[in-house]
Amino acid sequence: MDLIEQTFDFPQPEFQVSENHELAFHGVDLMALIKEYGTPLKFSYLPKISENIQRAKDWFHQAMNKHNYAAKYHYCYCTKSSHFKHVLDEALKNNIHIETSSAFDINIVQTLKAEGKIQNDTYILCNGFKRDQYIENIATLINDGHKNCIPIIDNYEEVELLSARINDPFEVGIRIASEEEPKFEFYTSRLGIGYKNIVPFYEKVLRNNPNVKLRLLHFFINTGIKDNAYYWNELRKCLNVYTSLKKIAPSLTGLNIGGGFPIKNSLGFDYDYEYMIDEIIYQVKSTCEEASVEVPDIFTEFGSFTVGESAGAIYNVLYQKQQNDREKWNMIDSSFITTLPDSWAINKRFIMLPINNWDKEYERVLLGGLTCDSDDYYNSEQHINAIYLPKFRENKPLYIGFFNTGAYQESIGGFGGLQHCLIPNPKHILIYRDEKGEIQTRLFAAQQTADDFLQKLGY
Repeated sequence: MDLIEQTFDFPQPEFQVSENHELAFHGVDLMALIKEYGTPLKFSYLPKISENIQRAKDWFHQAMNKHNYAAKYHYCYCTKSSHFKHVLDEALKNNIHIETSSAFDINIVQTLKAEGKIQNDTYILCNGFKRDQYIENIATLINDGHKNCIPIIDNYEEVELLSARINDPFEVGIRIASEEEPKFEFYTSRLGIGYKNIVPFYEKVLRNNPNVKLRLLHFFINTGIKDNAYYWNELRKCLNVYTSLKKIAPSLTGLNIGGGFPIKNSLGFDYDYEYMIDEIIYQVKSTCEEASVEVPDIFTEFGSFTVGESAGAIYNVLYQKQQNDREKWNMIDSSFITTLPDSWAINKRFIMLPINNWDKEYERVLLGGLTCDSDDYYNSEQHINAIYLPKFRENKPLYIGFFNTGAYQESIGGFGGLQHCLIPNPKHILIYRDEKGEIQTRLFAAQQTADDFLQKLGY
């Protein structure tokens, strides 16, 4: 506890330590969760999804009011961040819209429509490179009356492919192929149409096409919305394309400012969301005023920001191996490669904290997973390749938690599928609040068994 308080501003809104020296997350007693379900486990704290959506909506509305911005704001959730039904059910309580990236996303939309959770006035923005099944599913959705389904044109052929299957006039967006940061291995995104080609593409393919209206310009930055010269430069180029296009395309009324917000990845995380939103709205309005065009409706597509901070993973430290005079390895009862694949694949860092023993002295350790892969380990950026945790004692269990892991980890790790070295998927717990505000939990998925693996392997 002393180490954490000296290093960070602590406690923080989502993290508190009880009188029993145990960690709570949004008021959830994590040791009670461990006692009920055991480890390893993953959990989703669903109220955090709604909380983040409402925070972003408030920030945008405040900025629009401040700058007398005469258009609307639309919050879209990127389903690719987490396709789980409990995530979509929670997000859709907040009057949001959906961004899809592949054919089967549309099947999810159809299922949610049948349940009354998505209406015809919900925007469905269809991104990604589109081929037969995706085109077919988009056409079916629009032909069934969902006029607010807007395919975002990613390449020159898609207008023709969609027109062949959609019965009535429909709206589209165009995705800008943004130029990547200098450190990237390539100069221009493979997705979308180049800046210089968008106005000629509109004039050649869309301007005189009675069946297709341009509604939206889609701008996406791979690195997310950051306060740096690269982001502001790309936004300015995007806005210049928008104003040029708006002058010849009166049906263009929307701008998707693309790129997600960062989420908290350490206790020292510091990001001024309100300033960034205020500055974006100001930049959009001032550029449009200079060009004498109407300001667009603003669309955002937030995936990680929506769901990332709602989830975590809890492990038990099984054993400590002293490999040399300096390195102690705390071995967990699962695998980082399979349960937190971003930590292995792209060196992503999550908030890592002990669940119990906060009153004990600490030691410098490394964390190792159960697989026989030398890459199955985790280290922390805060402490220069090592982690500080309460001292390991064989007669006193030590539990550790990784937090804000809710985006991408299950889909990249292959939820319910084969896992590296056949280390099973942990059990998954849903945490929600009832009508009285009391915390409730339920098991969403049990830990994988040998039979699950054998069946998939054909035995």
